[in-house]
Amino acid sequence: MLDSKEVQEAIDKFRKYVIQQSRSNLTKMKKNSSKALYKSIDGVSKVNPNSISLYFEMLDYGVFQDLGVKGSKSTYPESSGTKFTYRDLKPSPKHFDKWVVKKGIAPRNKQGQFIDRNSLKFAIARSIFNKGIRASMFFTKPFEKAFERLPDEIIEAYGITLENTYFKEK
Repeated sequence: MLDSKEVQEAIDKFRKYVIQQSRSNLTKMKKNSSKALYKSIDGVSKVNPNSISLYFEMLDYGVFQDLGVKGSKSTYPESSGTKFTYRDLKPSPKHFDKWVVKKGIAPRNKQGQFIDRNSLKFAIARSIFNKGIRASMFFTKPFEKAFERLPDEIIEAYGITLENTYFKEK
């Protein structure tokens, strides 16, 4: 029989590992411009006598960064298995204003003069709509790795499978 304290410790270790590795992946992949997604990744766990409650949450767009989005005209190979796709709604260029500044992207014309950022933001939005968003798996890979490390006794006792796990969006 499993001790509930040991189970809670194992689940807490699982949760902390997934959060830490997901945040680390965002930084390594240079997907941490505003730090908003990084800061939003969190999880809650609770062990009851007959069940385990564990969920992760993050800002809405984190799911799209993790699993990717298929473009309207083409798709990155990494994103081919995602359920998300651009069909009608294009991403708004306004969402790229601060991102362009933080990335230090300064558009110039052929003469080398700075030009208005609005055309650049529109071009970025159109490109993302057409090509989609490449799946980074910044969350999925640490989750799956942590799942493999869970003790077999816990998996069997609570009937845990990857199919019955998910995370909520903030």
